[in-house]
Amino acid sequence: MDITAESIPGSVLALLERLWSHGQAAYVVGGSLRDVLLGREPADWDLATDALPDRVLAIFPGSVYENRFGTVAVREGDDEHEITTFRTDHDYADFRRPHRVEFGDRLEDDLARRDFTVNALAWGARATERPRAALVDPFSGQQDLERRLLRAVGDPSKRFEEDALRMVRAVRLAAALDFEIEPATLAAIREHAPLVRHLSGERIAAELQKLLAADQPSIGFRLAAETGMLEVISSDLAAQRGVAQNKIDGEDLWDHTLRSVDAAPASRPVVRLAALLHDIGKPATLEDGPFRGHEVVGAEIAAALLERLRMPKASTDRVVHLVRQHMFTYDPDWGDAGIRRFIKRVGRASLDDLFALRAADSVGSGLPADAGRLDELRRRVHDQLAAAAVLDRSGLAIDGTDLMAELGVPQGPTLGRILDRLLERVIADPALNDRASLMLIAEAMLADEGDR
Repeated sequence: MDITAESIPGSVLALLERLWSHGQAAYVVGGSLRDVLLGREPADWDLATDALPDRVLAIFPGSVYENRFGTVAVREGDDEHEITTFRTDHDYADFRRPHRVEFGDRLEDDLARRDFTVNALAWGARATERPRAALVDPFSGQQDLERRLLRAVGDPSKRFEEDALRMVRAVRLAAALDFEIEPATLAAIREHAPLVRHLSGERIAAELQKLLAADQPSIGFRLAAETGMLEVISSDLAAQRGVAQNKIDGEDLWDHTLRSVDAAPASRPVVRLAALLHDIGKPATLEDGPFRGHEVVGAEIAAALLERLRMPKASTDRVVHLVRQHMFTYDPDWGDAGIRRFIKRVGRASLDDLFALRAADSVGSGLPADAGRLDELRRRVHDQLAAAAVLDRSGLAIDGTDLMAELGVPQGPTLGRILDRLLERVIADPALNDRASLMLIAEAMLADEGDR
């Protein structure tokens, strides 16, 4: 597929035209062109120009200079795009970012600082050449796209010493694009994998989340493990390699984890992340049964890892809860009260995620997705929810204020215990959930509290 003006969104073409009309060189650059050539939908469209940041701000009133690296955020209609001045980077001292950038007027110099050849593409023109806008490909990125090959621009060791995140990005792109990593580039990743420890948790987490969104995240995670990066990111995940499991012949715990990740729905990032971490506690509990209590230990390890990666607290809490709950069992002999207790323990908001995780775990074990009568449990849970069963204190016919006013129960632990015991009684027998019955039961509970 060729790049033409028809390949570029109208809002992006409008920005190019504006820069050209002011005498500036202007190009679309990077991953958006790669995706167009692959027939994929680009996530965003970035531009590069020889105009200095102050000049870009003048051409686009209301735009915002985002950072010292020459990037200006410009809004066109409902879309926002980044326009960055051509630059070269210098003095990488922390394996993360350049300490000094130098603005220039050569597109080729700007493309030479990029990570991979398939991202070192540009489409556009200098102002005087504007009718002849064309694709610029100084590092044979198109050829690598056709070969489905990920190759570093120039010396791969130099690229990865400049920014260690490029190695994490390499395995992520290999999974997302279903590309192989060129041998010299892969060898450089193996050599420089320890540099990943210099990256911030936030930057690693952002790449991991993108990797988990791929059709087959296992491709990237296997590469991360084989190159040594996984050990740096999480030694607990790396410890799964070689741990025997009685699931699929010839496969170990790490294979099971990756099968589970691939089986989890890509549309549910929390479930995908939970699938990655659900058995992270197994190596630490290898001698305990084996794996006895691994869900408890795993929840603690997962919490520590996600905190180190600076994941949002809401996401961390949900993932840790799923890891902690993933070993649930279901007995068809459960009565409706047993189903209600299950819902209460798991939490209404976590049910669908937990069922999706269990299905992925089963597929990862070589079993059907509905193994263990999962569909039956799902149906019975749905029936209880549809019947508006009381599952928490908010559904009780009385509350703490009523108990304090009518029975003189003081605010504190006693009040909380009585409410929890009332909830258990109502879960067991929903017919008890009326004000008069609960007051009588509470009065007896209060007397029992006093006799202790």
